[in-house]
Amino acid sequence: MSRVRTALGDIDPAELGVCDAHDHLFLRSPQLPGRELDDVRAARAELAAFRAAGGAAVVQWTPYGMGRRAADLPELSRATGVRVVCATGLHQAAHYSRELLGGLRDRLADVFVSELTEGIGRSGVRAGLIKVAGGFHGLDAHARWTMTAAAEAHHATGAAIAVHLELGTGALDVLDLLCGELGVPGDRVILGHLNRFPDPVVQRQAAESGCWLAFDGPSLAHHVTDWRMPEAVRALAEAGFGNRLLLGGDTVVAGARSVDGGPGMPYLLRRVRPRLAEAVGAELVDRILTEHPGRAFAADWK
Repeated sequence: MSRVRTALGDIDPAELGVCDAHDHLFLRSPQLPGRELDDVRAARAELAAFRAAGGAAVVQWTPYGMGRRAADLPELSRATGVRVVCATGLHQAAHYSRELLGGLRDRLADVFVSELTEGIGRSGVRAGLIKVAGGFHGLDAHARWTMTAAAEAHHATGAAIAVHLELGTGALDVLDLLCGELGVPGDRVILGHLNRFPDPVVQRQAAESGCWLAFDGPSLAHHVTDWRMPEAVRALAEAGFGNRLLLGGDTVVAGARSVDGGPGMPYLLRRVRPRLAEAVGAELVDRILTEHPGRAFAADWK
């Protein structure tokens, strides 16, 4: 039976409720000095704000070595009533020291499998997905290494693989590797940030693989893609791919939290939801926020 693996244990997919399919409660990186998401009280307040806006679940894509604070997730979930799904996986090389990467060189897939099946460190929290990352319009050696390990972990556990697409690019290269060379079924792959590179042809070609297409995070000032996202979602729905879509907020720095003056997690329900409903109807948007995450992140855990 397919189950979604949360910080409080495995649940039926239908129990997720309204879900932010890509976000972060905690995240640290040398690429974001001084902007870390590392405050438990702020994380609790953000989850509470999301709950007040109608949210019920958050999938945290923060991977290995980037400050997940997995041990804090169960209590945050219990205190706020919001289900939290935690990730294993590895981001781009720039987010890690050479020493850390060197220590993982020959055991990366084993680390992923262990975190999915046994738990993350001493927290007891088992990861519910594998997060990896591509490069800008291509895949470097690090991306191929991490995706190969992710595919191995998927085959061992059934876990879904969620992919950060750098500025929304490289989707077809990722699918060629994961689904073509490495044998991961398309419906076990989630492509993130497609809103950042709104090429309708690439989006349709990606959808034809059976993968999940995630539109996650409001535009930065220089991206100017928010206004194109409803159009892209409508085009995919009209092409028959409305059942492959996910939505997320992708809060990555402290100043982006709603409790710190940013859009944060509630923005997904406060602004994105009604705007999309105008384009494709409230019924489809409701399914994207409730039914689809349950299908995308559930697994027949091995």
